[in-house]
Amino acid sequence: MLFLPLFHCSNIIEQWNCNTENAIMQGMRKQHHPARDDIALPDVLYALSDPTRLQVVRALAVTEEELSCSCLGVDVAKSTLSHHAKVLRECGITYTRNEGTRSFLSLRRTDLDARFPGLLDAIVQASESADEKRDE
Repeated sequence: MLFLPLFHCSNIIEQWNCNTENAIMQGMRKQHHPARDDIALPDVLYALSDPTRLQVVRALAVTEEELSCSCLGVDVAKSTLSHHAKVLRECGITYTRNEGTRSFLSLRRTDLDARFPGLLDAIVQASESADEKRDE
């Protein structure tokens, strides 16, 4: 049987804690958000062409605050919503902040309005008008 001196055991425990903390930090990778100048109109229009993603953007536009994915009111599977959130984030429409296992989305309205003035408001308004006509 091998006996280790007490100081050696504490070093092993300290090293294990440090390695575990580093692994946890590496697991929380930073989300990619394009710079304002890298937001491209075709990407934005593609992302907004999907009804689910448009519904997410409309929910965020109404509140003007960040919302957790569970509060978006979208009736899709969690993995599907994660995919839609990724598309919106990668094209520059939303900003995603992770807190533990939860994700919070917010519109990048300032960036979008700077790149494409009035586009976001026009698309949200047009989609609301189309929904109203459909309901009549």
